[in-house]
Amino acid sequence: MDSILREVQNGIECFRKVGKIYCIPLYIAHMSEEENVIYESDSIDKSSLRERVFQTIRQSILNGKYKSGDTLRESAIANELNVSRTPVREAIRQLQLEGLVHSIPNKETVVCGITEEDVQDIFMVRGKLEGIAGRLAAERITEEELEKMEEILELTEFYASKGDITKLENLDHTFHDVIYNATKSKIIKQVLSDFHMYIQQARKKSMATPGRVSLLIEEHRGIYEAIKNRDGDKAEELINAHLKKVINNIHLS
Repeated sequence: MDSILREVQNGIECFRKVGKIYCIPLYIAHMSEEENVIYESDSIDKSSLRERVFQTIRQSILNGKYKSGDTLRESAIANELNVSRTPVREAIRQLQLEGLVHSIPNKETVVCGITEEDVQDIFMVRGKLEGIAGRLAAERITEEELEKMEEILELTEFYASKGDITKLENLDHTFHDVIYNATKSKIIKQVLSDFHMYIQQARKKSMATPGRVSLLIEEHRGIYEAIKNRDGDKAEELINAHLKKVINNIHLS
């Protein structure tokens, strides 16, 4: 019988399945429990602090904590993250360059977020590029990365049986991230990783649809087998089909 084995002090959550133990870092298993608190100190590099603040606010927009039309107040965010207003102000400028917020000089900053049109455009571009990523991954993936993909699939099946949508969303992100890393292309990894983050809400909506999780597991398993067999044509074909099903599911849900 499957069971969770907690190894908290080692930062790992594990479960046993058919006599084999699969483990996942707690930072993945419990991403939803992470507190958005950043402690500013002299020991933290300013550029590192600025990036952490930026990523935290950006994630809060992409995961729906800050919704389209919400006003971002520097002082409130600085207090929430336990930092000064300077890195918050710099992060907001960077978010404006990405089009995620709109700032009115001397007035306020309003969240733009990701629109339905943005999601459609992202899937259109991602549909072309991710198929190429699958082809490259089939050529360049390492044995260690293949083992990680297999472990993610086992974890996905386990958490699907528990109905844990939050962990399934995180595992879906990790599965695709392994493929991006396996391309050994910094450009492809950066672009596709950003795209995957931008459509968090759309992916959540798709995964919450009845029956979608079992199909996702089947699709991911097929992609894994194609990459494992070094079949670039098949990997590209299956990834493209997978993304089309996600798009159709979003439209139907």
